[in-house]
Amino acid sequence: MATDLAEFARAKNVKYFMISYTDLFSGQRAKLVPAQAISDMQKDGAGFAGFATWLDLTPAHPDMLAVPDPDSVIQLPWKPEVAWVAANCIMDDKEVDQAPRNTLKRLIAEAASDGMHVKTGVEAEFFLISPDGKTISDEYDTASKPCYDQQAVMRRYDVITEICDHMLALGWGAYQNDHEDANGQFEMNWAFDDALATADKHSFFKFMVKSIAEKHGLRATFMPKPFQGLTGNGCHAHISVWDKSGKTNVFADKTMELGLSAKGRSFLGGIMKHASALAAITNPTVNSYKRINAPRTISGATWAPNTVTWTGNNRTHMVRVPGPGRFELRLPDGAANPYLLQAVIIAAGLDGIRSKADPGKRYDIDMYQHGHTVKGAPKLPLNLLDALREFDKDKSLKAALGEEFSSAYLKLKHQEWNSYASHFTQWERDHTLDI
Repeated sequence: MATDLAEFARAKNVKYFMISYTDLFSGQRAKLVPAQAISDMQKDGAGFAGFATWLDLTPAHPDMLAVPDPDSVIQLPWKPEVAWVAANCIMDDKEVDQAPRNTLKRLIAEAASDGMHVKTGVEAEFFLISPDGKTISDEYDTASKPCYDQQAVMRRYDVITEICDHMLALGWGAYQNDHEDANGQFEMNWAFDDALATADKHSFFKFMVKSIAEKHGLRATFMPKPFQGLTGNGCHAHISVWDKSGKTNVFADKTMELGLSAKGRSFLGGIMKHASALAAITNPTVNSYKRINAPRTISGATWAPNTVTWTGNNRTHMVRVPGPGRFELRLPDGAANPYLLQAVIIAAGLDGIRSKADPGKRYDIDMYQHGHTVKGAPKLPLNLLDALREFDKDKSLKAALGEEFSSAYLKLKHQEWNSYASHFTQWERDHTLDI
């Protein structure tokens, strides 16, 4: 890990640093700083007007300083003279509590104080589309069941392998790439890691995928549901908790059901307990609810949950336990903020452990075929407004994430919903013009 960015620049022939932070709406914000100026920036931070990005700040607020975390620095494999570095937001010598990376760091420290080391992995799905965003980029990718289509993945070989080569060079432990369940959709997997490292990699991955796609004359989108009738972009999260040393998985217990320990069940119980409120963070856009409440897609399944249920190795539920010592949360989508996704998982899980939450009944049915037989399990929110209301009602989750963050997030997201609700659509004209 780098500790001195100026020395990193000299050793790696880096000319510029991108000092980057992610705002509440997942916007990736950066300043391009010459290597000659990085020493001062590492000490004092790069100045931003927070109001100019999606944070609940005003033009009257003082400069927000993005202080780079040298442990996160990544040299751009496709442009080695530039290095990207994640930053922590500071104002008036205090952390900006609403800033997503700060929120995650605080929750990681809280888990560590309880002797818990959270490790996660994400499955980030994306589409390769035309530059205007109207169609998928491969005119021959038309199969009704395109998942794992070897011809389709090979037609995008140059893009996918360039990204994968970069992940391998960065030491991420990239291990597989595939064409996903929608036409034009792909998924690329790398090894799980500490929650903060996963969040930084996830953030950088989105930047890298978009950059490489543009290099090839294409566009990449992580939008939850970019095309009607096609499977949407999920961002499944795999979660485990380890001891203080990071060497022993405390979720693993071969004597327990599905190999999930009592602590693991309680953590899962927290996820189940807060699921409806969780959706406001894991599914943060208007479009998100066109994925988790979608009719059956062309392929035959949405691969997205709409009910708060858990199971063993069964992909039709919100949570599955595919093997001992971990579980997969299938709720998040491609719009999820890389830092807030990890933060809300930890917040809900910690509450579950502290309250010894019970995850409830395990269901092993096919939810797509027999979900109507499940009685008593909550339905996930139908839209962003419902999710925000659930989040606002969940006092303990809001407190765990921080009152300043929760207040800012709710304020800005309600503004987003109001903007959507006031927008006139062609659908309205088609259905009401002649009434």
